[in-house]
Amino acid sequence: MRAAVLHEIGQDKLEVLDDIESTGFGPGRVRIRVRATGLCHSDLSAMAGVLPQPAPFVPGHEGAGEILEVGEGVSHLKPGDRVVVCWLPACGTCPACKRGQTQLCLAGFMNAGTPNFKRPGGDVFGFAGTGTFAEEAVVDAGCAVPIPDDVPFDIAALIGCGVTTGLGAALNTADVAAGSSVAVIGCGGVGISAIQGARLKGAAEIVAVDPVASRRESALKFGATRAISPDELPDAKQQVTGGEGFDYVFEVVGRSATARTAYENTRRGGTLVVVGAGALDDYLQLSMFELFFDEKRILPSMYGGGDVLRSYERTIALWRAGRVDLESLITHRVPLADINEALDQMRQGTALRTCIEI
Repeated sequence: MRAAVLHEIGQDKLEVLDDIESTGFGPGRVRIRVRATGLCHSDLSAMAGVLPQPAPFVPGHEGAGEILEVGEGVSHLKPGDRVVVCWLPACGTCPACKRGQTQLCLAGFMNAGTPNFKRPGGDVFGFAGTGTFAEEAVVDAGCAVPIPDDVPFDIAALIGCGVTTGLGAALNTADVAAGSSVAVIGCGGVGISAIQGARLKGAAEIVAVDPVASRRESALKFGATRAISPDELPDAKQQVTGGEGFDYVFEVVGRSATARTAYENTRRGGTLVVVGAGALDDYLQLSMFELFFDEKRILPSMYGGGDVLRSYERTIALWRAGRVDLESLITHRVPLADINEALDQMRQGTALRTCIEI
């Protein structure tokens, strides 16, 4: 079968090969025919070594498809079922799951160290234990979440990561208050989803901050009340909040420099939500005095900060009701053979989400 492979960490191109075989099928596992997958910035981060991931590996973790085969002991799925790929499944038995914080379950991360594929040259891993830049993938049954028939594969793929992460940051983690002021730094697919979440919660002012003009234009269509470049943020802070700072600031880039900017633009007593996935060695510096004196809440948001399965269901309900726009998030479409074109679109900031059609 075909799959896009990164041979070594640090390479910026993927090679589409046709000698890949999915491995690991057995009890408790399922084989999925991937139909659509989105390119998430986390894929680029893993390729660059910002996020830890063994190589060689097949990127992709935001996918949807249909079940081809189920292993022994899998009773909730059958061949032909339409599913979204959940890269962070909950085991249901660990302390985090028992506390209701299923997004903090580590079971899914354990899958990342087990090869999902092989080729004549040896084992190949799947990013985050999945690897959706492939025609097929074998994953734990918990990674395959059934979706209704009216949800297209491309929409379902977005729900598998970016939309759930962004919407959840606003709805779950921040629980944005109606009438509040919000700034979102970084307006790709996840940032746009956070903007939609803030709009749903009734935020009065939503300021989108991004260096790319096309993304700023898109942000206005998705609910931002104004869209600015990073160097315009000080003026926006003054105009919108009288210089006090925003009630909520979402950092959706994953860098300490933008997190520091987000902190400085959050009002005293306000909330900074860290959504971007950053590097292990990139440290955010804050003085003990400002932590005490400003009393700003710093809230990291992992995969939307809530129960993933409930978040999927909520997003589908909101999409059906026309309360969130998911179709317009897909600004580009490419076949798997042109995957490197999708990487360039992401790096250049020209795409909100590129759908890779497999």
